[in-house]
Amino acid sequence: MTRIHASNDTCARPPRRPRPALAAAVLAVLALTACGAGGAEGGGGSGGSARADAATRAAAGAVESAGGAAFASMLAEVARPCPSGHAPADRSGGPGGGAEEPSIRPGETPPAGPVEPGLPTGGPEAELSARDWCASGLHEERVTQALLKLEDPAPGGVRKILNGLGYVDERIHGLERTGATTRFSLDLREPGGRLCVRGSAAGEHTVVETCVAPETGPFSSTNAGN
Repeated sequence: MTRIHASNDTCARPPRRPRPALAAAVLAVLALTACGAGGAEGGGGSGGSARADAATRAAAGAVESAGGAAFASMLAEVARPCPSGHAPADRSGGPGGGAEEPSIRPGETPPAGPVEPGLPTGGPEAELSARDWCASGLHEERVTQALLKLEDPAPGGVRKILNGLGYVDERIHGLERTGATTRFSLDLREPGGRLCVRGSAAGEHTVVETCVAPETGPFSSTNAGN
């Protein structure tokens, strides 16, 4: 294990080689904390402690911002095939509406009854924009496929899988185990959006489904409709 020794040179001179953002933020905490400690030994104890606390908060903010940027990038990548913007979807089915007839494969008989519209007309999906509705299925699929491979769906294992897919801890809610099932909710809201998904990890019986959260305000598993 490599130990990091802070010295007066560390305080006065930043590292010469560039480092990744998160590593640099952590190193900044160590270096600036050491500087504050040095000030305390020189008679400026309270001032050094305040500087160290400020450095810690600043570095924590940098790490949080970096994680938020990575999460936003993941959301954008998953929803890349989907429409842009979060305007309410046109479900009228009329000219210019969002409804599309499903394609008929060779050899299939066209349905005798009315053709279902391309966008949902009921359930929580009907409250979502076209972008969120499109992205919901993509999130459901990638989370389901990853959790199906988890032999023991304990909360720690489920969190690790979700983190590996790019879902940060701040967006994971209600992670708890009941019997052989671990339940959770994911806050996937972007500005103007209402998308969330909730799931139950239970091996081959894993289920992930779409839910709808308020557009603004704190997220909780109880205020997300399904």
